[in-house]
Amino acid sequence: MPTAKIRKSGNSTVLVIPPEVVRERNVKIGEIVEYQIFKKVNLKSLLGKSKHLKIDAQKAKDEIRKEW
Repeated sequence: MPTAKIRKSGNSTVLVIPPEVVRERNVKIGEIVEYQIFKKVNLKSLLGKSKHLKIDAQKAKDEIRKEW
């Protein structure tokens, strides 16, 4: 999935689309397009966040296997 950068331009916010995506999708400046935004998550920032959950990994795996 291609990524793009959000920037400030005057009082507006602009989504900068890489030129290869523009060529691939054959879009032109001024055209109206649809889009979806998914924020990229830095997975390293999630490390250690679940220590308080006290989950036994083996029990969790066993529960998941039951559903197969």
